[in-house]
Amino acid sequence: MGQYRLIRLGEQLRGEIANMILRQQIKDPRVSTFLTIDRVEVAGDLAYAKVYVSSFMDDNSTAKGVEGLQSAAGFIQSSIAKKLSIYKFPKLTFIADRSYKDGFAMVDKLNKLEAEENARRNS
Repeated sequence: MGQYRLIRLGEQLRGEIANMILRQQIKDPRVSTFLTIDRVEVAGDLAYAKVYVSSFMDDNSTAKGVEGLQSAAGFIQSSIAKKLSIYKFPKLTFIADRSYKDGFAMVDKLNKLEAEENARRNS
């Protein structure tokens, strides 16, 4: 499958999973509507797809949400496979993604350093 088609399929999967979370179709109590699907990376042979999940909740709640999504992976796969017409549906693996939190922490540190530098210059 071409790279563009894999990216497009990943975006389609991301949207479908996000809608399922938003509509609370996943009945696992660990899955919160505060979970965000960042991106989906689909393998070239459609055997598997990595689903990266983030949240602004604490890390423990995010990890529990990812566990809930992983336990509901079969239900999610079958629900989406009914909507999409592809010859082979990938096995979903959910992974907690800390990149947004790490990015915000880095920007916060840089802002503090800049404020300290400005305060040192002005005094």
